[in-house]
Amino acid sequence: MKRKSLLISIIVVVIIAIFGGSYYMAQQNDEQKAEQKAKKFVKTITEQQFEQLPSLVSNDALIKYKYDKQTLINKYANIFNGIGAENVRASNFAISKIKRGQYEFTYKLNLATALGNMPTLSYKGKLIKQGKDFVVDWNPELIFPHMEATDKISYIEEDAIRGKILDKHGNELATNAQFRQVGIIPKELGEGPKKEENLNAIAKQFDMSLKDIEARLNQKWVKEDLFVPLKVIDNAKIKKMTGVQYQAVNIRYYPLAEAASTMIGYTGKVTQEDLKKDATLSANAVIGKSGLERAYDKELRGKNGGKISLIDQDGKVKEVLLEAYREDGKDIQLTIDSDTQLKAYDVLQNAAGASVIMQPKTGELLALVSKPSYDPNKMIRGISQKEYDAYLNDEQKPFTNRFTQRFAPGSTLKTVTASVALDAGTLTTKKVRTINGLKWQKDKSWGNYFVTRVSNVPKVNLQTALVYSDNIFFAQEALEMGEDVLRKGFNKFIFGEKLDLPFDMNPAQISNKESFKSDILLADTAYGQGQVLMSPIQQAITYSAFANNGKVVYAHLLKEQKTKTKDAVSATSAKIVKNAMMQVIQNANGTAHSLNGISPTLAAKTGTAELKQTQGTEGQENSFIVAFDTKANHEFLVLSVVEDHKKVGKTATELAKPLIQELEK
Repeated sequence: MKRKSLLISIIVVVIIAIFGGSYYMAQQNDEQKAEQKAKKFVKTITEQQFEQLPSLVSNDALIKYKYDKQTLINKYANIFNGIGAENVRASNFAISKIKRGQYEFTYKLNLATALGNMPTLSYKGKLIKQGKDFVVDWNPELIFPHMEATDKISYIEEDAIRGKILDKHGNELATNAQFRQVGIIPKELGEGPKKEENLNAIAKQFDMSLKDIEARLNQKWVKEDLFVPLKVIDNAKIKKMTGVQYQAVNIRYYPLAEAASTMIGYTGKVTQEDLKKDATLSANAVIGKSGLERAYDKELRGKNGGKISLIDQDGKVKEVLLEAYREDGKDIQLTIDSDTQLKAYDVLQNAAGASVIMQPKTGELLALVSKPSYDPNKMIRGISQKEYDAYLNDEQKPFTNRFTQRFAPGSTLKTVTASVALDAGTLTTKKVRTINGLKWQKDKSWGNYFVTRVSNVPKVNLQTALVYSDNIFFAQEALEMGEDVLRKGFNKFIFGEKLDLPFDMNPAQISNKESFKSDILLADTAYGQGQVLMSPIQQAITYSAFANNGKVVYAHLLKEQKTKTKDAVSATSAKIVKNAMMQVIQNANGTAHSLNGISPTLAAKTGTAELKQTQGTEGQENSFIVAFDTKANHEFLVLSVVEDHKKVGKTATELAKPLIQELEK
């Protein structure tokens, strides 16, 4: 009997254990399911995959708040998109049991908006069992804390006013101006042939293709009575037309147009790529796309202000979720002189080239010109595909920045070679070289390669060599100096240096590699050919040493910047070269004699760099001129390059002459 009772007791214990274990396992399984569903709900919010929400929430809950599945999706999407929600991150997730079949979950949410970072939001939700699974017992407070079903989120943004770009006198180079935007009210166009007639007339009047207009009218948001914007136009284009209306808009405006576009750049709406690079940008932001607009975008753009508020059904503010005060962009004042910029652009006429004008004692850049160029105002107002293709297919490449593009500097570099040789002691003012003929080679090891010159002058000294621009003289000087001396002297200038200027520009180079390992390359380098590459800005900075007693003066573009210099050559050598450069103008045989009579203190050096495949053939020739005047209170330095000057029919010197005359006034 005792054994039978013991056996029954054991069986009871085992049964209790089995059922108890099963109950425990069931509870464990429920908690895991609830936790998984809650985490999936939170992940859906952070990843803004709102179309998944209806499968995660209770249908009864939606009915309770008079929502359907699409209403739920739209509510989240409209709110999060409306405030520009980005970088949504959840933290402090926790789940706890309320009672059997019910769990509570809590978490915190951080997100960035178009106005900045939202303060940390704390959420609390409930999970209920529905069949064998769990769903979120949804309520509007899971969109935003304290939100009710009939509440809305108000987003009011106050755009920051973009700062201006000003010249040294305060004249506007980039500003904000009011223009007219033309648009269409679809329902006013008429029907059938009448509509087609009106659309064709609109296309013709505003230089647009019918295809482009129709694409705008076919956008998803377009309704019959809504204004559909087409483009920003000049006031001269305003005309009363069927279906057409005009609105005033404030946009960026560039008074100097093509004359300064490569330097100033232009603005445009952000792209997806822009947003990936800078998480602080809002989806509708306008940013600098090129030039100084891009380089100084943060300073110019400022910060938008506004409010994100929780609004009740009566339109009253229940809670301000985020408020940011508008910070207008700062004005940027340059050292550029608008009149000089326009003049420098105009004198290049139809040439492809660049001009840099700087004050050689202070480094202030007075003009930076690249030609041909493009009209940035077209880019702002909405350039047509036809106009853009014309720029893109232009063989002279109007989008290229030529004042930062590197060229072989040609004979203008002979000034540097001369100063290095003077400092090294291998050259003096009394030294004379005897050179016969128009071509020369070191010895037979050069094969068919010869250094050539233009004038057959038998006795050549430093001054004569610069006046006639004698390649052979400088090639022989380089070989006598040797590579080490030449490189050491050149490197005292700015070769290899990254300049503190707001433009993308590779450093000036002496050669492709650290050593020539070639006498021919050494000789060619001395007169600005070989592998020497310098941009017009870099050339202007380099040659400032001869206008400034041997000190290189670094160029700067911001008016507030201070002058920075460094010793490049001795004052004595710089003076000797400067005096010889004055003779390049004053001597009747000088290559810049056409500038004679402008000023007795004007100094210059011309240059030609020939681009050819093999010696003995003709190649494209780029023409250069560097000129400066250092008389008191009237200093300037001009560096100008003209690409393929034979095609243009004028050298850089000929084109720059009226500009130099103007600067001398």
